[in-house]
Amino acid sequence: MRTIRLYTEQSLEPDATLILEEGPASHLTRVLRAREGDSVTLFNGHGVDWSCTVAEVSKRETRITVGRAVQVDNESPLSSHLGLCLSKGERFDWAIQKATEMGVASITPLFSARVDVKLPADRLTKKQRHWQQIAISACEQSGRAVVPVVKQATDLSAWTLDADADLKLVLHHHDPARLTEVTPKSVALLIGPEGGLTEQEVEHALSAGFQALQLGPRVMRTETAPIAALAVLGSRWGDL
Repeated sequence: MRTIRLYTEQSLEPDATLILEEGPASHLTRVLRAREGDSVTLFNGHGVDWSCTVAEVSKRETRITVGRAVQVDNESPLSSHLGLCLSKGERFDWAIQKATEMGVASITPLFSARVDVKLPADRLTKKQRHWQQIAISACEQSGRAVVPVVKQATDLSAWTLDADADLKLVLHHHDPARLTEVTPKSVALLIGPEGGLTEQEVEHALSAGFQALQLGPRVMRTETAPIAALAVLGSRWGDL
């Protein structure tokens, strides 16, 4: 039997009945073809799954009856904060999706010297909502009940100065440095765009307390690097 998990922004309480938002309701009834009496799991980002039942489906609304709460215990003990330079097309979407599946805590899109993406303020706001929805969808698929926050895009230099974590790393394929033996509770991870970070940007990150990290002898694409880095960090200090 398939398991349907959907995110809702609404408050969830046992035995309550709610009208599902238009987006999740459309996906539930038109895409997944759910009908009255079907089971569905709802979560609202607070680390809990709620066993629910489709109570009513009509052209105007979909009503859900909320059942019992089930604590979800699949968040990584390592809180990872990803600063990822913007890339064109679907590559950035893909990186957000996979980073969410890997357990990232937050993602900040970054502008840097070699970022070839120009977005006016209004489009950037729409893009942020789009990226957040990608993270939500990845949580629905992966079983996470805590949704990582996709933050407002900012300049790389500002993010490196403001980053607050026990361990701060910048991926740099020229540097042979290795991970520390100290176990951190949080990590900030800076990853450059296509073409990489400039030497000045790397130096700026190092002066802001970042440590250079090389994952291997090959140069990874900007959408591959976050997944590889999060896997390495997760296997060392997380839950992989």
